[in-house]
Amino acid sequence: MTTSSLTRRAFLAAAGAAPFAASAAFAQSRKVPVGIELYSVRGDLVKDLPGTVRAVAKMGYQVVEFYSPYYSWTTEQAKDVRKLLDELGIKCLSTHNSPQAISADGIAKAVELNQIIGSKYIVVASAGKTSGADGWKTFASNLATAAEKLREHKMATGFHNHQVEWKPLEGGERPMDILAKNTPKDVVLQLDAGTAIEAGADAVAWIKTNPGRIKSIHLKDWGKTGGYNVAFGEGDVPWKPIFDAAESVGGVEYYLIEQEHAGPDGELAMAQKCLDNYKKMLK
Repeated sequence: MTTSSLTRRAFLAAAGAAPFAASAAFAQSRKVPVGIELYSVRGDLVKDLPGTVRAVAKMGYQVVEFYSPYYSWTTEQAKDVRKLLDELGIKCLSTHNSPQAISADGIAKAVELNQIIGSKYIVVASAGKTSGADGWKTFASNLATAAEKLREHKMATGFHNHQVEWKPLEGGERPMDILAKNTPKDVVLQLDAGTAIEAGADAVAWIKTNPGRIKSIHLKDWGKTGGYNVAFGEGDVPWKPIFDAAESVGGVEYYLIEQEHAGPDGELAMAQKCLDNYKKMLK
């Protein structure tokens, strides 16, 4: 999202309509709120941020996660976003970030913006240029340093995995194992389920090995045929055992549906389809 896509006048005009809220029946159907990683609707978000957030709230999404372009917002833009979230009755509990957000020079800005929009987790989605066990240990140290700084704000950092973090290094240890072992327990291990399954990781075993640290899960599906083109619930990710493990020992606080490919009907239509499939799982 470019900063020009969120001018104050345009934002307030779009936010002026009556807010939508997730239906009470669906909100109570599962104790864990379900949200959307807004990268799933990135094209629409760039064109019309308030309209897109309003649309996913109307669908029934209870939580949103903004991804890295939010870091370019001004404080006034962040306040406008918070106003919209409050009107819609939805929350932003975490943001998706580059390593800059937890750097010595960048963490203060990340804290300010996240606090304004109500987010308590600054989740890093990439380690940057990192190689070998020592490189991953250095990155783990960076996460630990950020965690210490964030505690005074009653916030936390975390890491979002992709495929590479599940591949064994020269000594046989995976980067995810290094990160888990070398960071304090309040560093969140945000599980991207689809990439874990594609990489051959046992997502259920991972959750059980790290109790209390799986505060959120990206519900991104993946299929042996179709890859990430499949909608949530239509691939090969074993969702029921993942949900069971996350809710019994993982410490999950919310889910975030993520879809990398929109399909022929567009991003919002795919977001609706994924949420409909999630609701079917509750029956």
